[in-house]
Amino acid sequence: MTRRLRLEFPHALHHVTSRGDRRAPICLVDADRAGFTALLDDACERFGAAVLAYCLMGNRYHLVLTARAANLS
Repeated sequence: MTRRLRLEFPHALHHVTSRGDRRAPICLVDADRAGFTALLDDACERFGAAVLAYCLMGNRYHLVLTARAANLS
């Protein structure tokens, strides 16, 4: 069974999550976390998104964000 298509429209709220391959760690040290948040900040500025909340764990992350345009991908 396939999942339903994602509805995208300007200013929609999205829950974005990802996990390391085979639940492997994605953040090993604090520098990894700092790099992730810096990259996320750059991407939000570039694509007009705003992160409302995030949770960065050792092997996964969760983001709640909104984008000005319908361009989540």
